[in-house]
Amino acid sequence: MVVSRQGMWRVLTVLLLATLVLSGCQGHDSLNVLDPSGSAGQKQLDLIKWSFFLMCGVFAVVITIFIYVLIRFRKRKGIDVIPEQTHGSNTLEIIWTVIPIILLAVLAVPTVTYTFDLADMPREDDSIKVKVTGYQYWWEFQYEGMNIKTAQELHIPVGKKVHLEIHGKDVLHSFWVPALGGKMDVIPGRVNTMWLDAKKPGVYQGKCAELCGAGHALMDFKVIAEEQADFDKWVAQMQKPAVAQTASQKEGEKIFMQNCLGCHAGNNPRIIGPDLNKFGTRTTIAGILPHDEQNLKKWLKDPTSVKPGTLMPKIDYLEPKEMDALVDYLMNRK
Repeated sequence: MVVSRQGMWRVLTVLLLATLVLSGCQGHDSLNVLDPSGSAGQKQLDLIKWSFFLMCGVFAVVITIFIYVLIRFRKRKGIDVIPEQTHGSNTLEIIWTVIPIILLAVLAVPTVTYTFDLADMPREDDSIKVKVTGYQYWWEFQYEGMNIKTAQELHIPVGKKVHLEIHGKDVLHSFWVPALGGKMDVIPGRVNTMWLDAKKPGVYQGKCAELCGAGHALMDFKVIAEEQADFDKWVAQMQKPAVAQTASQKEGEKIFMQNCLGCHAGNNPRIIGPDLNKFGTRTTIAGILPHDEQNLKKWLKDPTSVKPGTLMPKIDYLEPKEMDALVDYLMNRK
């Protein structure tokens, strides 16, 4: 197929416009793997840089030879000499076989070293251990030895490694916090492990990186990294029982017991919904909506309009006063 010069310019124009459009796409700042805030993420960035610059060197050599050949052996007026044809050169065969082997070896050394470093779990006395469970379409975090279970938000202390024991309950998922570390498969019936840490306080966005159904794109969570003192305060708060204070909250507690306890009971081994014991301390609803009363009502009345495929049923049968009481109770479970 012969492409005209005009057609070629059209293709290049479209590619340029697509590049400009895509360069304007930006999500959450902490989804940038090129700006890591954790040790694991930094090691992975080092490998990206190492392989990139190594391949840039290969590209520079290849393109230099390519341009030289184009110029040196171009067709010119008055010169019809055909360049000497070389076939079966042992020297050339050895060169273009040995050089790639050397380059692969150079790349393999840091890759293998970092692979073993990332697979080496931290010592128990120098880390905290969290059981991570992936569901459609939410995440549960259970802290070993702390009697804390929460969902959608993983709190960690800055500068301390977190040992993650990753489980799956329904379909394949993938646990990924781009700014802190790489991905880990979530496979039902199998336990995978990984570790991560944060070098500075902040809120780091997490994603499910494995297509898992209609709500996959919204299966988000947050890693909230805090200084040790702030993390200790959060632990102490999570370990205190949440008590309904006002008459409205006590009425909401009754409604919760009647309508929600079957799926959201913290001690139910067959739980199919997040533990809502400290729901009022969270910063999001369903992992994606800002944490306020209006969004909570929106979620309760029609969950699938917020997150397609969710197993959360509609609670659209309550009277307005009953809904207000339930929302008041949940928002104040702190």
